[in-house]
Amino acid sequence: MLVAALLLAQSAAPQCAVPDGNLPPSLAGWTRPAEDLAPGGAVVVDTGDTAKLSGVPAGAKAGRGAMIGFRVARAGRYGVALDQAGWIDVVAGTSGGVKIASVAHGHGPACSTVRKIVSFDLAPGVYRLYLTGLATPRAKVMLVPAPDR
Repeated sequence: MLVAALLLAQSAAPQCAVPDGNLPPSLAGWTRPAEDLAPGGAVVVDTGDTAKLSGVPAGAKAGRGAMIGFRVARAGRYGVALDQAGWIDVVAGTSGGVKIASVAHGHGPACSTVRKIVSFDLAPGVYRLYLTGLATPRAKVMLVPAPDR
């Protein structure tokens, strides 16, 4: 009975010929390396001990973490796509600043290496992205603008 359940679960999992081979337009940049966190490409960041990061917002998770700054030129809803389980926080400004409340949480598309996407409503300005509770020495992240509402 257990073997049958395992075989059934395995056959129900999506069979992906090419991971990230059929991403929606909003995530097309996921496979393009970028230098800066901005729509159009994904950044790979090195992670370290979250406790050693400065300015980590309350509620951040222990484990590995990273911080990266970014700028938003146009107000709107932006998603932060991440390649692994972890905590995603956005803080306004270059120091201090207000933690921005998330407005949506979701998973990446089937057959993709996007593990999760957390969305925020952002005004034009400078922000800091904190990734915490990570398990690996590197994390892939991308800023994803939502379609016009």
